[in-house]
Amino acid sequence: MCHFKRCSLKCCSLRVLFLLMIYRSMQIPEVEGKSEILPPTIQKIIKGYNKYLRPFFDNGPVSVGMSMDIASIDTISEINMDYTATIFLRQRWTDERLCFDGNKSLSLDGRLVEMLWVPDTFIVDSKRSFLHDVTVENRLIRIYPNGTVLYAIRITTTVSCSMDLTKYPMDKQTCTLQLESWGYNINDVIFYWTRGNDSVRGLDTLRLAQYTVEDHFTSVSEAVYETGHYPKLVFHFELKRNILYFILETYVPSILLVVLSWVSFWISQSSVPARICIGVTTVLTMTTLMMGARTSLPNANCFIKAIDVYLGICFSFIFGALLEYAVTHFCTLHQLSSKELPKDDDKDAEEDKNGALAAVTNNCSSLNNTNKIDSNKSNETSTDRKRDRSKHSMCSSPMSVMKRLFCIFDCFHVKNPYHIDNYARFSFPLSFIIINVFYWVYYLYF
Repeated sequence: MCHFKRCSLKCCSLRVLFLLMIYRSMQIPEVEGKSEILPPTIQKIIKGYNKYLRPFFDNGPVSVGMSMDIASIDTISEINMDYTATIFLRQRWTDERLCFDGNKSLSLDGRLVEMLWVPDTFIVDSKRSFLHDVTVENRLIRIYPNGTVLYAIRITTTVSCSMDLTKYPMDKQTCTLQLESWGYNINDVIFYWTRGNDSVRGLDTLRLAQYTVEDHFTSVSEAVYETGHYPKLVFHFELKRNILYFILETYVPSILLVVLSWVSFWISQSSVPARICIGVTTVLTMTTLMMGARTSLPNANCFIKAIDVYLGICFSFIFGALLEYAVTHFCTLHQLSSKELPKDDDKDAEEDKNGALAAVTNNCSSLNNTNKIDSNKSNETSTDRKRDRSKHSMCSSPMSVMKRLFCIFDCFHVKNPYHIDNYARFSFPLSFIIINVFYWVYYLYF
């Protein structure tokens, strides 16, 4: 019994000590808080500031100045038609409720921004964005004695950029970064660039993998929606693609494949396996190169790009070199078979050709003679003479057509098939050079 009473007394004493410790810990911050002297601006924010009302609520719109530093442009994707950039966005505005006496600014903790009014700025074409939070949220809030507030954040955003790829890879793309107010219209908030075109910095020192920043400028406009007119700031920058990579990766191999296909012109026509092997190999290699060049671009892209045109030209020349040997081989076999025919057959064929022409000529002459006899026997009117002339023209026209057809057939007749390779050695390189001149001049200067 005594042992039980001692245990209960010990438990009660422990409870009393625990409660005293809790009470002590609760009293210390209160004493320390009373001993601290808060700046008047902080006291005003905590006690009398309403963050749900914008500055100059009854005295016109508030002006918000913008400036940016481009820290990096990580990726520029032609497949998704967007770019990813890390930027430092700075906003300045004046809040008359935050004026205080003094000549120094107050740099406050970034978490204090939740107690202040800030503009509801957003990036219009942003697909994904996030605020950096290592080691803390990357925010800066600074208040000046006249009530000016500087609010800076570091964000990474992926922004869509419409691209015209008809001249790819010799293209230039103009992308934009648009800033708007989400809920405040132009009667409440006005946006402006603090230093004009110099408000955006950092692009001059950027080094991109495939692009070079050629030009950039800023503009101020308004966004018109069904709910009203909203302030809008636009930053434009022009990107020019570096073509050296594509020259080494695509253009030079395709040119070498075309030149390789011309080697067959110097191989004997009797070496059928060698010439066929060169032609088929170059065609298949060119097909693989064309497929590889399209993997870096969207499959559903409706653009006919400059690189597609060039690869199509190279493929046509390679396939033409393969067809040239087929024509040459066919003409060679035809000539050999014609030499084996007896001479009587050649004479008969020539007589048949002359006989056809003579038959057409005799038919026309007989019609002309009958027309002359008829004209001597009777006095014809002017209409009958016109009819005779039309008959004469009808007879003479088939003869002229036949002569032209035989001339055309003679032009296509190859007397020596071995000369086809000689013509190809000259015509293929010359036409390829001329087409290259037109291609590069058009896509580089037009």
